[in-house]
Amino acid sequence: MSGTETPRAEKPVPSITVANTAPPNEDYVYFEHCRDHPFDCRSERFELLNAWWLAEASLLAYADPEFAVPRFREAGFDTVERFSDESTQCYAVHNEDFAVVAFSGSDMRVRDDTDNASDVLTDWLVNLDAGMVDSERVGRVHKGFRAALDEIWDPQDKDENQRLKPYLDGICEDGHRKVWFTGHSLGAALATLAAGRYEHAPELYTFGSPRVGDSAYAQSLSCNAYRFVHDRDIVCKVPLSGIYEHVGTAKYLDDEGGIHDEHTEQDEPGGLLRSLTSVAGTVGAIRKKLVRGVPEDYLTDHAPIFYAVHIWNNYARS
Repeated sequence: MSGTETPRAEKPVPSITVANTAPPNEDYVYFEHCRDHPFDCRSERFELLNAWWLAEASLLAYADPEFAVPRFREAGFDTVERFSDESTQCYAVHNEDFAVVAFSGSDMRVRDDTDNASDVLTDWLVNLDAGMVDSERVGRVHKGFRAALDEIWDPQDKDENQRLKPYLDGICEDGHRKVWFTGHSLGAALATLAAGRYEHAPELYTFGSPRVGDSAYAQSLSCNAYRFVHDRDIVCKVPLSGIYEHVGTAKYLDDEGGIHDEHTEQDEPGGLLRSLTSVAGTVGAIRKKLVRGVPEDYLTDHAPIFYAVHIWNNYARS
């Protein structure tokens, strides 16, 4: 932490609009004041400051390189690389001291034929049919999430410079540099799987993450893992608990943005969620109608901009 750090002014919480709920939020000032509040890469415990850095990276991961690369560099990451395939994108950024891999979630931008913010996540939710496969370590994980990570992790049909694992091995070969994995939504799921695969990952921070694997997998991760949940964020409630379990220590952001370690479930539409994740895909149109009947805050609470702003404001008050 800088000895001459600037005052920590809180940021205004964005209004709930279609534009604000769909990243990459190009009117947002990314990593503001980061030079005065540097990432603590030596920490071995939860740090609110680090959570803010990684929430910013997770939000920026949605952006195209023309927008994202200059902002990562302005934040002090000398090297910025993007890895991309059909359903998976991430940025791997690093400086002399540490590296961050930030996975993008699914495209949340609203289609031209709708102005309903609730439609932003509809397709993502109704397609969350969750078969399970063996993980690369212990237990079983979501088949689709594993397949998405495999696209860029170490596919043998790609050049080495297009494969994430060999790239990370190269920048971590002397053992000095560690890698923080992070992401929002689908990106959070992919970050969780990547942290489970990679030995140089000291900590994992995720935002709005779905459940990724079974209890054996959740308990097998060796890195410290912290999972942020914003109020009624519906993506954090799927796939079904019991079969799937969340990974890591939960940090709950309430409806006013305060952070708590304990959480009381609010009138969750349990029957609806069960139908979203267990009914066969042939009735996808029916499930789409059900999703649109969910209270809007279950969907808009998922927007990554709210994670970044609320976490900064908690840090500013701390």
